[in-house]
Amino acid sequence: MSTASARTPATASTTAASTTAASTATASTSGGSAGRPLSGKAALVTGGSRGIGAAVALRLAADGADVALTYQAHADRARQVAEQIEERGGRAWTVRAELTDARSVRQAVEGAADTFGRLDILVNNAGTGAQGLLETVGTEELDRVLEVNVRGAYLVAQAAAARLSEGGRIVTIGSCVASHVPFPGMTLYAMSKAAVLGLTKGLARELAPRGITVNQVDPGPVDTDMNPADGEGAEAQAALTLLGRYGRPEEVADSVAHLAGDGGRWITGASLAVDGGFAA
Repeated sequence: MSTASARTPATASTTAASTTAASTATASTSGGSAGRPLSGKAALVTGGSRGIGAAVALRLAADGADVALTYQAHADRARQVAEQIEERGGRAWTVRAELTDARSVRQAVEGAADTFGRLDILVNNAGTGAQGLLETVGTEELDRVLEVNVRGAYLVAQAAAARLSEGGRIVTIGSCVASHVPFPGMTLYAMSKAAVLGLTKGLARELAPRGITVNQVDPGPVDTDMNPADGEGAEAQAALTLLGRYGRPEEVADSVAHLAGDGGRWITGASLAVDGGFAA
């Protein structure tokens, strides 16, 4: 079982509780100026150290939110994202979390909510890729992908729902392959992301009485270190989009910010394709 040891950009401690106190004492105050629609809100972004997660964390902070982000293995990159937020006048908190472990997830969520005194937005972003033909995928790979992409997303949403404020937001990052599988060998990954859509719709119904909206953003091929635009097979993926190119993490973050903000107040249970026409 991994521990939910938390880190601020400047310091690290051995327990989540002591790090929370240090974060509260040292975090800079975010501004409430005009043009920052999420001022006074607090967000948690899972897998926020790189790729789409990092872009989302930076965008929500730019919109005025205090941002907590989880990471699993890239502490240095998580600190870099947090430092960028703080350099721009925001507040950030980082925590290492094993998202398939319920105790670790609870510690991360509680730490984020306690650090900022509230939790208004969850971006359920962390996930893992998978590729392999049906006959080649073993049970170990099957369990790994479902644990991260399905169990992990469920555990985070479950823990966050207990702390989300009235009128809060949950945005889950899915994938366009849940509705359009373009190549052989993507069955496992597509299945795991299709399950996340069921989670999104079920949560939307359960949490609606509290005014909490729950939506999903389904990216197409996006230029990240997991799927670089200059990597193997990238040209074929780009050709499958109607716009003929890979997306940028910031373009996905734009849609997440819309759903997390006031613009998402009457959108719930929806999946939004941000894929350049990949699934059209």
